Amino acid sequence: MPTVVLIGTLDTKGVEYDYVRRRLREAGCDVLLVDAGVQGEPLAQPDITRQAVARAAGADVAALAAAGDRGTAMETMARGAAAVALDLFGQGRLHAVLALGGSGGASLGTHAMRALPIGVPKLMVSTMASGDTRPYVGAVDVTMMYSVVDIAGINQVSERILSNAAAAVAGMARAYAAFRPAMGGRPLISTTMFGVTTPCVTLARERLEQLGYEVLVFHATGAGGRSMEALIDAGFIAGSLDITTTEWADELVGGVLGAGPTRLDAAGQKPIPQVVSLGALDMVNFGPFESVPERFQGRRLYRHNASVTLMRTTPAECAELGRIIATKLNAAKGPAALFVPLRGVSLIATEGQPFYDPEADRALVESVRAQIGPGVELHELDMALNDSRFAHAMADRLHAMLAGS
Repeated sequence: MPTVVLIGTLDTKGVEYDYVRRRLREAGCDVLLVDAGVQGEPLAQPDITRQAVARAAGADVAALAAAGDRGTAMETMARGAAAVALDLFGQGRLHAVLALGGSGGASLGTHAMRALPIGVPKLMVSTMASGDTRPYVGAVDVTMMYSVVDIAGINQVSERILSNAAAAVAGMARAYAAFRPAMGGRPLISTTMFGVTTPCVTLARERLEQLGYEVLVFHATGAGGRSMEALIDAGFIAGSLDITTTEWADELVGGVLGAGPTRLDAAGQKPIPQVVSLGALDMVNFGPFESVPERFQGRRLYRHNASVTLMRTTPAECAELGRIIATKLNAAKGPAALFVPLRGVSLIATEGQPFYDPEADRALVESVRAQIGPGVELHELDMALNDSRFAHAMADRLHAMLAGS
């Protein structure tokens, strides 16, 4: 019988959690109710007490309550809930996790969810699910369900929503407990792709699949890069073919698809073999043309489609991007190689295309040359990134690295 773990503040949401617990038991699941409340008495009987949750975070719940600092208490209990969830998962006593709440409950519940491995069912029922969910989902597979009304009692609307949530997570828990992978045995390779690097990534993926690997392709849209880094950090990935590092252009210049300052860290710190290139560092991404910030109106802009506007990176920006890529690779603890295409880093950066800019390309290449360390292989190839020979060279080098390691 699968076990669903419920995590919440039972001093404010105990009635709602008790209702969901009953629905889950009726659906054939065991339930463990974790109390992460601090102030009032729990309104439902927990299986794991708030004292145990606080201890898991190295704190005392009475001291947290006495301090009267709600923010600190919530952060502490979120850390404790994450530790409890991981411990239950390690014991085989967690097949899915469900939480309820507003902004505070969502922050607490999803903090614990993000600590669990990708693939473990995670359902957050919240009033926050209709807005920007990035702070709650992060780079993992948290499912957000909009509660329509606040989590404040059982009524004609909340009864239906919470019943649906219980049925959904019960089904996921049963499927997770019974899951037997159909795909298995082949080492996993991660790679990054953009529309303007698709030919290269496709050819490299096909070569690696011929060599016996399974390739996971991540769309380099910020969330894609973060998800890839999370999977690498979680130990799923054997080798990284990071062709499209364009998210760093958005991170540096202020586009909409940045992946954060830790992009390019996970492979080097794990460490796993990594082969990296400069794919789409010629561009910064914005939304529709009218959404481009006024300070960039004099720059070279390209309407990719009605929803996406691209901006060419300048020589100064390219020089800084070269420094960033070199610095990240120099810090790698495992084997690393950087492949530099001397005739263009994207489909629209080659001669005759809208973002062809020899000066900017030269600044990027010279910066990399000057700052890459002796521990990183540097391969400069006199061809465009989307040349089939370039794609195959990268794939073959990663295969050799993996064979050697």
